[in-house]
Amino acid sequence: MGVVVPDLGELKKRLESVRPKLAETRFSFTEKNGHVATTCPWGNDIRAYAPQDRFGDMKLGMPYVELTVPKGAAPGIARFYEKGFGVKAKFDAGEKAAIVPSGRNQKMIFRETDGSIPPFDGHHIAIYIADFSGPHKFLLKHGLVTEESNPDQYRFKDIVDPDTGAKLFELEHEVRSLRHPMYGRPFVNRNPAQMQRTYVRGYDAFVGDK
Repeated sequence: MGVVVPDLGELKKRLESVRPKLAETRFSFTEKNGHVATTCPWGNDIRAYAPQDRFGDMKLGMPYVELTVPKGAAPGIARFYEKGFGVKAKFDAGEKAAIVPSGRNQKMIFRETDGSIPPFDGHHIAIYIADFSGPHKFLLKHGLVTEESNPDQYRFKDIVDPDTGAKLFELEHEVRSLRHPMYGRPFVNRNPAQMQRTYVRGYDAFVGDK
């Protein structure tokens, strides 16, 4: 996962402060190539970046999620999202990855590997889409809908090559319409500078430069 934080220096101080307590876990971090590479206690890789032009005006957020997929799967994954969801997904031959736009200044990256892919563990993403019925028809055609949750939500898990029907990858999607009751709800980015010993009342929400 890639995250943007307002200040990498302050982030490193916070990470350093918890290092002793997480010594018996997989937690680690190091600075390299313009970002702080962090491994959480459970082994997830998180790369933290300072705000920069390639992330638009994002000051605190998640610009991308990267998933490792089998060798040769990325072109078909790009076609799946392009034909099924109508997004401008593309296969980057140099990166050996499918790049799928998934929000404002956000994307999913499906990068190929020669290594083995661990068994699917049930993790999922939630997406809101304007064309709710179009992808639903596409998924039904390919027999991919796994749950009709309610009139404003359905789920699917398998990503397939739309040309051949071959299964390429597993990632459960919770697909929601723009009429879903949780669409557009306000989110508050927590101010990362707020800690118990430095707490200031009224500054819990992060507000970037205006």
